[in-house]
Amino acid sequence: MFLSFIEQVKTRLKAPLPGEDAQLLMAPSTRQFPEEFMVHPSAKKSAVLILLFPFNDSLHTVLIQRPIYEGVHSGQVSFPGGKYEEGDQHLSFTALREASEEVGVKTNDVEILGKLTDLYIRPSNFIVSPFLAFSAQMPDFLIDNHEVEKIITVNLFSLNSNEIKAEKIITHSSGNEIKTPYYEIEGLTVWGATAMIISELNAIINESKIISF
Repeated sequence: MFLSFIEQVKTRLKAPLPGEDAQLLMAPSTRQFPEEFMVHPSAKKSAVLILLFPFNDSLHTVLIQRPIYEGVHSGQVSFPGGKYEEGDQHLSFTALREASEEVGVKTNDVEILGKLTDLYIRPSNFIVSPFLAFSAQMPDFLIDNHEVEKIITVNLFSLNSNEIKAEKIITHSSGNEIKTPYYEIEGLTVWGATAMIISELNAIINESKIISF
């Protein structure tokens, strides 16, 4: 039921991506400043996994809420992922390894479909590479309580609903107030880099060549 759709996505990811134009649709107001796009020479590499899997006769993906800690991404919602380590053969391996560590995804059951556009996160000085992947069955999620406060599974096609999109002022961990668009998912505010990644994902899925079921 899902394989034709997955193959369409896999093929589409080999073509030029929607890129920055799609990302900016869900970018905070600060992202309008040119310096926000300038990658610092010391920027660190990282990767996240956008895992698609069947559930309730549709495709779902998984997000995580980070615990509260002293850091720029405290309590935020993101895809499973983290920084590149020297032992990682490539960034897709980083995404798989982090998803395994954080939410218990069995990497042998996962097929990497392709990659979305890299995104520089200036506050934490990371370049994040988002990898799209597919599992033929819903994983038995297992939370790493040190890294993850909560797992959120969400219908893939609901992510583009106007009903979950809004805009508000957010107080950043730095104390600065930021005007930003966001997605409201299970009562949580999904904004910043994660919302920008979702925005490009939505652009891919909504193209006429890819039809949901």
